[in-house]
Amino acid sequence: MFTLQRIETSAQEIRKSRFVAIAGSIDDEQAAKAFLAAHSEPAANHNCWAWRIGQTYRFNDDGEPSGTAGKPILAAIDGQSLDRVVVVVTRWFGGVLLGSGGLIRAYGGTAALCLRAAEKVERVETHRATVACDFADLALIKARLTARGIAIASESFTDTGAMLVIDFRKDAAEATLTLVSDLSRGRAIVSLDT
Repeated sequence: MFTLQRIETSAQEIRKSRFVAIAGSIDDEQAAKAFLAAHSEPAANHNCWAWRIGQTYRFNDDGEPSGTAGKPILAAIDGQSLDRVVVVVTRWFGGVLLGSGGLIRAYGGTAALCLRAAEKVERVETHRATVACDFADLALIKARLTARGIAIASESFTDTGAMLVIDFRKDAAEATLTLVSDLSRGRAIVSLDT
């Protein structure tokens, strides 16, 4: 899955109506609501939107016929394998009716245009763990973890060693825990944070 690097905007005119899409990355439902409040245009005829966070999603047609705006925007998000993304498409009516099919193509197409232009980054689920190790094992464990791209979020010292807080990819959890155990010959204590 991917998310957006930054806020992206695209616009197009379809049969005298102007459509502007604004897309951004979000972390939760509150962030989605704040994004929509900040980027909806009160003077426009319609501010239709959709967002997805994992298995949770919402969409709104904002006065357009049911299923002609929010669902196509959500389909544009899903079509590009995006997660934690919100898109609002604002329409200024130009006097020409587009019909249901035209609205679906206009809203979904404007959202897709915006999302295709956006810079994307891969969303990687991570775990956090605390590693308690002796001073004798500390240097080797730190060197091997950083060599594998595992981030050391913090380090604190105890009387006999150190406590490392590490962040690593969820799909590398078993390999990471095995590595720490092997490097310390089973002396290090690893506890996964929940």
